[in-house]
Amino acid sequence: MMKRFVLVIIMMISALGLSSFKNTSTNDNDEVKTSYASYYHDKFNGRKTASGEVFSNSKLTAAHRTLPFGTKVKVTNLRNGESVVVTINDRGPFHASRALDLSKAAFDEIGSLHRGTMPVEYQIVEG
Repeated sequence: MMKRFVLVIIMMISALGLSSFKNTSTNDNDEVKTSYASYYHDKFNGRKTASGEVFSNSKLTAAHRTLPFGTKVKVTNLRNGESVVVTINDRGPFHASRALDLSKAAFDEIGSLHRGTMPVEYQIVEG
């Protein structure tokens, strides 16, 4: 009786384990996410980004922890509805409450540099 019980448990675990490997992912390109964005300090101008590009605060670029380099992302300031499209060229931000670090040009286009962060909605527009 005990062997049968153990066998049933093993079979259930196996079945559940295999089902977790099914491709259940959806297309993240259509997914709109919300978070906070900050902007780069001027001290990063001229330094290499994780993608190898030289950083410039005057370009419309951004850092994200996982999106592929070159991905175009539409970022919308939730306070005023203004949007900008940026290209991911760096890794970061390394702060749990923020999803994006924007260049100053991108941040200034949709918000005020007097604030260090802004609530944003972002979506991949070209991967």
